[in-house]
Amino acid sequence: MTTGHCPHGEFDLLTGCEKCMAERKGTGDAPPTIASTAAEPLFSPDSNAWRTGDEEVRTVEPEPETALTLRPGEDIEAHSYFDEATKLLEYAEARVIKTLEDAKAATDDLSIISRLKKAMESKRKEKLAPHEAEVKAIRDTYNYLMAPVLEAEKITKTKQTAFLQEQERIRREQEEINRKRLEAAQAEMDLKGELSEPVNLVEVQQAPERIKSDLGASGMVDHWVFQVDDFAQVPDTYKVIDSVTLGQIAKKFHDTKPVPGIKFINQPYLATRLK
Repeated sequence: MTTGHCPHGEFDLLTGCEKCMAERKGTGDAPPTIASTAAEPLFSPDSNAWRTGDEEVRTVEPEPETALTLRPGEDIEAHSYFDEATKLLEYAEARVIKTLEDAKAATDDLSIISRLKKAMESKRKEKLAPHEAEVKAIRDTYNYLMAPVLEAEKITKTKQTAFLQEQERIRREQEEINRKRLEAAQAEMDLKGELSEPVNLVEVQQAPERIKSDLGASGMVDHWVFQVDDFAQVPDTYKVIDSVTLGQIAKKFHDTKPVPGIKFINQPYLATRLK
């Protein structure tokens, strides 16, 4: 309950002081003004705490009701988080930190920001949870339904690839036979000046690059990859730093475990711990 004070003592700001109101009715004066905060309250979702500024006196007037347009997954609670975050942003942009007291106020806001971030993340997970469960169920269903067609594709591609590779092997072997026969014939010509018998070349069967059918076409497509034969000969440009391992060393040993060519440095960052 938000309270104010008058000559009769403390009263609820929402209902006003009954004695003051009765006195005003008797004298015909205007209705009384009540105490309220100059700044809008700032809500901390975890602690249910509100931060308020200095109190001032103003007249409370009813605000007109307007329809609130919510985004997908947003509700009134989430929208209130956004409103509070907007206020925090305004405070951050206007903030000047020159004294210890300024720094303490900034720490208070960082604590509020941390709580608000957790509340917003919790709300996001809450809204996504049922959809993620549904998405997983659908994915699992289609993994099951698609298993036969994927296996059929795998088996057929394996057999088709084996056939095409065999045709290519035969072509290369036929060409090699012809190369050797021509080489032998050339050697005989160089030795005798003539051939004892004609060169009998085998017919080279061209391996099909693409198999065409009534419904489509299939064939081998180049896919170049690499393999390392001798790492020592690989230029430094192509050697990649193991950032994961080095990061673990930096975190665990700081700068006490030397690694040739590597310098471990400390880059502190500001962290906020909630009470």
